[in-house]
Amino acid sequence: MKSDPAFLLIGALAKQANTTKDTIRHYDELGLLRSRKRQAGSRLYTEFHPECIERIEIIKNIKAVGFSLNEIKNGLNDYYDGNFSIDKRMLAVSEKLAQAKSEQAALTNVINQLTTRYRVLEEMKSNNNTLLSKDEWQKRIAELLPNDTPY
Repeated sequence: MKSDPAFLLIGALAKQANTTKDTIRHYDELGLLRSRKRQAGSRLYTEFHPECIERIEIIKNIKAVGFSLNEIKNGLNDYYDGNFSIDKRMLAVSEKLAQAKSEQAALTNVINQLTTRYRVLEEMKSNNNTLLSKDEWQKRIAELLPNDTPY
């Protein structure tokens, strides 16, 4: 098969982009990559535009901060098509930031509750493994938790 030297077959793209062929196929199916089909005898090859190396790097970076592939698709295609809207991207990033802060607050609450329970268990252990009744357990945890933290 003679192919355009500027275009890459999937194996070459996977190697240059430091990813797997399956990942490339998945991204291609979702419309995240630019590819074309090329007939060679009875075989059909998919060739990828060289910009796909950069696209895959961008996808990896944006996924790392919590965006889904579907969320990435529109912004990425807009960027490469020359329709990039800073306002739309700012809104998307702002929404993702608010979501991350909400998740952080929830995790902080979980960490505080687990830390409190661990302290109660440490106290029980230091008191010769004395078991607390349900009421004593809840009272002890309530003493250790801040007033606004539900348990």
